[in-house]
Amino acid sequence: MTIITDAQAREWADALYQARINRVPIPPLTESNAALNVSDGYAIQQYLVQRLLNDGEQIIGYKLGLTSAPMQTLLGVDEPDFGPLFASTIFHSGAQIEMTDFIAPRVEAEIAVVLKDELTGPHCTPALAAQATRGLMAAIEIVDSRIADWKIKIADTVADLASNGATAFSGRVIDIDAVDPRLIGMVFTRNGQLVATGAGAAALGDPMAAVAWLANTLAPLGVALPAGSIIMTGALHAMTPVTPGDTFRADFDHLGPITLRIAPPNDGESD
Repeated sequence: MTIITDAQAREWADALYQARINRVPIPPLTESNAALNVSDGYAIQQYLVQRLLNDGEQIIGYKLGLTSAPMQTLLGVDEPDFGPLFASTIFHSGAQIEMTDFIAPRVEAEIAVVLKDELTGPHCTPALAAQATRGLMAAIEIVDSRIADWKIKIADTVADLASNGATAFSGRVIDIDAVDPRLIGMVFTRNGQLVATGAGAAALGDPMAAVAWLANTLAPLGVALPAGSIIMTGALHAMTPVTPGDTFRADFDHLGPITLRIAPPNDGESD
């Protein structure tokens, strides 16, 4: 149950919208009201999403956050959160991103699910999610926070589109029947140096369970996942800070590699 008024939700959505546009972070919402809860976060998110859609954004899927037990413990919750993926924030493997397009970017390697059929709750299971899945892709998510210094609680990150920044996909879709998503291993490197390892089971025990959770959570809102939707199922390791000039690479079993480059300082400028 929300504790804020409709006007307050709109006001905070407007503040987050301006932070996204101007790339100037704002203080935590929970600093103003420590009682803010998940429902309040989604109420704010709804208005923020509508503003972005009014600007011409298109939702192509969703991202899940807080799918690992350590992150849920850190923020004091017992379930993931979600936010939309916008078409304007999608990159391909090998892309270069600019630090100045974000506030405080960090990166995570994830398994992305591509749906072939519409999927809806409220009784979706991992098996039903798998049946509706076309295949899996390697992905790197650029997470970002419009909340200053990443001082977030659950209501803050939910309101802020689950701290979504941008996403890079490998583009190579592997048939769901060819692999067990839980057992997909991953090695993540920065500039050739090992940063982290992970496996699909890090995402709620099974990436298909993550997709099913999302379908069931959206159902009471009257939202189904359309065919063709891309679902980011959650980080397989702790989010990693970035610095200009970094090159990140995630090598996934079966799914193959994906790389993402952070533009070096003054890239493209003449001496």
